[in-house]
Amino acid sequence: MPGAARLLPFLAVTLGLGMFSLMDAAMKSAAILGGVYTALVLRSLLGALLAAPVWLARRKAWPTRDALRVHLVRSAVVTAMAPLFFWGLVRIPMAEAIAISFIAPLIALYFASLLLGEVIRPSAIVASLLGVAGVAVIAGARFGDGGLSGEAGLGIAAILVSAVFYALNLVLQRRQALLASPYEIAVLQNLFVGLFLLPAAPWLAQVPGEAAMRDIVLGAAFAVLALLFLAWGYARAEAQALVPIEYTGFLWAALFGWLWFREPVGWATMAGALLIVAGSWIATRNPAARVNPASTSAS
Repeated sequence: MPGAARLLPFLAVTLGLGMFSLMDAAMKSAAILGGVYTALVLRSLLGALLAAPVWLARRKAWPTRDALRVHLVRSAVVTAMAPLFFWGLVRIPMAEAIAISFIAPLIALYFASLLLGEVIRPSAIVASLLGVAGVAVIAGARFGDGGLSGEAGLGIAAILVSAVFYALNLVLQRRQALLASPYEIAVLQNLFVGLFLLPAAPWLAQVPGEAAMRDIVLGAAFAVLALLFLAWGYARAEAQALVPIEYTGFLWAALFGWLWFREPVGWATMAGALLIVAGSWIATRNPAARVNPASTSAS
């Protein structure tokens, strides 16, 4: 790939991550206006509808039985993960939520050991300790400032639990990527997540207002655009070269959190994010245990 064209995959991934942060902002707004459940169900079904034409146009064959099984399992994990993440996102600033969620690749190393038999190296333990320290810095600063209210504390806890599910999601993503295209994953995962959530509609669904529905549609559109940018970028550059760009997600979250919700970013949040990113960087530098923290279709 000659000259400036080599930069295009990096630009595509950076824009894709920005689109995912816009999706988070739109979903946070929609969840505040119409509830987490309604926003997530409608965004999932709309996302499947928006991505379906691209998948059908590029499809070479229908999904195999093995692929469908992996789609179902990963969708079940996302069904547990996404409501926790967005419920927490409503209660704490976006930059804090994204910083805490960066611990997921570290947890994924242990899932990879448990499920795939990979060896946990000493560097992974050091990386995990840095990640835990980063979360402690963010939560400790809130506690020290008196900002760790019951709602904020529950929000941090929800983000941490969602990170555990996201870590499992990352491990499953490695197998899924071998069986299906990004477009197939986008359609079927969104569809299955929406279907898994639908049975709770009689108890949790609300009729969204015009503003909430606007944000839900925006969230679905941003999610599909993010997937397309990321799929294009990762098809044209090595994952290990793109991993550092994943952490620009924190900068995007800080920007859109401030623009959309006027959320300030404190020094403790930045320091905690640096510790977590340092831990993830140490972990991803180990070729035998590299886990890509990309969120191409996690939520």
